[in-house]
Amino acid sequence: MEWCLTQGGFVPNVEVIRGIDPVRRHSVRTEPTQRRSTRRLDTLLDAAATIVDELGAERLTTQMVAERAGASIGTVYRYFPDRVAVLHALRERCIFRFRDEVANRLSQPPIRSWWSILETTLDVSVAMYRNEPGYVVVYGGWREISAVDNEPEFVHCLVALIEAEFGAVADSAELRFRIGVGLELGDALINRAFERSHTGDERYLHEAKQHVHDYLNSVIELTSGVRAEADESGSRASSAA
Repeated sequence: MEWCLTQGGFVPNVEVIRGIDPVRRHSVRTEPTQRRSTRRLDTLLDAAATIVDELGAERLTTQMVAERAGASIGTVYRYFPDRVAVLHALRERCIFRFRDEVANRLSQPPIRSWWSILETTLDVSVAMYRNEPGYVVVYGGWREISAVDNEPEFVHCLVALIEAEFGAVADSAELRFRIGVGLELGDALINRAFERSHTGDERYLHEAKQHVHDYLNSVIELTSGVRAEADESGSRASSAA
C-alpha cells in the first residue's frame, strides 16, 4: 500500500479521496453525540431520500419527513431549521458515501493508471444513482470549493492521489482544471441517463465514460508510462463496447 503526507500526517493514498470528516455536517442544527441520536438522524434522512425519489426534491417538506420517519415535527426541527437544510444534509451524506465507495474500490487492486482512478469515480457515480436513495440531489448542487483555485475540493483530492501514485505533474493547477471539466461532462451525461431511465440509459452511460476519457486523454500530458497505460485502457474500453 502506498502512503502520502497530508496535514494530518501520513495516510494511505486512497484516504485523500474520503476527504472531509463524515461527522462534520454543515446543515445539521444539532450534531448527534450518541448512537441513538445518530440513528434518529439517519432515519430522518432515509425518509427524506425516499420522498425525493418518489416526488422530487422541490416537493419535499419537513412535515412529510416527520410523517415518513414516524417522528414528531419537533424532532425534525431539532436537527434542521427548514426543508433546505434537510436537502443539504441528505446531499452531504450521499457525497460522503460516494467518496467512501470510491476510496474502497481504489484500495482493492493496484492503481494502474490515472484513467483507472477516473473510471472508478464514474463507475461509482452510476452505482450510486442506482443504489443510493435520494442521490439525485447531488447533481447540480453546491460543491465543496477549494480556497486555492475555486476548483471542486474533490478534484483536488483526485489530483493529490494521482500525484501520490505516479509522481508530481508539471502543472497541478492545469490538471485540476482539466479533470474538473471532464467530471462535469461525465456528471451531466450520467444524470441525463437516469432522467431517461431509472436504471440508467446505457447509451448515455457509455458516452459519459468515452467522452471523459477522450477529452482528458487529448489535453493532459502526464508521464509517458501513465499516458501509455491510459491509452491501452481506453482502447480496451472501446473494443469491448
